Amino acid sequence: MPTLRFLIAYDGTRYGGWQRQRNAPTVQAKLETALRRLTGRRVVVTGAGRTDAGVHAWGQVAHVTVATHLPPRILRQALNALLPPDILVRRVTRAPSTFHAQFQAARKWYRYRIATGPVRPLFDRPYVHYVPQPLNLAAMQRAARRWRGRHDFRPFHSAGRTVADTRRTIHALRLTRRGRELHVDVEADGFLYHMVRRMVGALLIVGQGKPAPAVAPTAPARGLCLMRVTYRAPRARRRADTTKYSA
Repeated sequence: MPTLRFLIAYDGTRYGGWQRQRNAPTVQAKLETALRRLTGRRVVVTGAGRTDAGVHAWGQVAHVTVATHLPPRILRQALNALLPPDILVRRVTRAPSTFHAQFQAARKWYRYRIATGPVRPLFDRPYVHYVPQPLNLAAMQRAARRWRGRHDFRPFHSAGRTVADTRRTIHALRLTRRGRELHVDVEADGFLYHMVRRMVGALLIVGQGKPAPAVAPTAPARGLCLMRVTYRAPRARRRADTTKYSA
C-alpha cells in the first residue's frame, strides 16, 4: 500500500488538539474519518507533532499508509470536500514507504502572535493573545538570546507528560514587531509540553519591566501556530533513519 504525505492547516479553536481523544473532537480523528469514508478502511494518520487544544497549524505534516487508486490531487479535493471548513489539506504527495512524519522530523517552527495597544483585536482575536500594556521589545529580545543553542528546558516543561530528556536545541528565536503585533518565532529540533507558551509567558513578564519569574506562566493557546516542519534529506540506498525527536 502506498504511503501518503499530507501538508495540513487548521484552526484549532474548537478542537482538543491534534491527537485523537475520547471526549473531544480532534484534527487527527476528523482526518481519519474522512479517509475512511473515501477508502472504506480504518486508517491511522500520524502527525509530526501533537499540537494542544486551541493551538493552530499552517504547516502540520502527517503520513498515512492506505490503499487508494485516487491520484494525490483528486484525493486532496475529496478530503477537503469532506472535512469541516476549519481543517484544510494543502497538499498530498506520495512518500517512500520508510517516511515517518514524527520520527524523521528534524526541526519545527512555531509562531506566537501577541497583539498590543489600547484597542483589542476583533477579527483576529482567535489567533492572537492580547496584551494591553506596552511591551519593551528590546528587553524581551535580550532575555530570549540566552535560550538559543542547546539547553535543558525543564523549567519550561509543564507537568502531564513524562520525557526522558528535557534538553532541546533552539536553532532560531526571533522577536519582531509587525504593525500592532509582536511575533515570537521559535525553531528547534523539538519542544517540550507547553514549552513555547511558557517561554512566551516569561518574555511577557520581562517585557512589562518585571524580573524573570522562577516558574513561567503558560501563555494562552490561541496565539500559537505550527508554521513548518523540516525533514532531513533522504539517504539513498541506506537504512531508514529512525532517530526520534520530541513533538
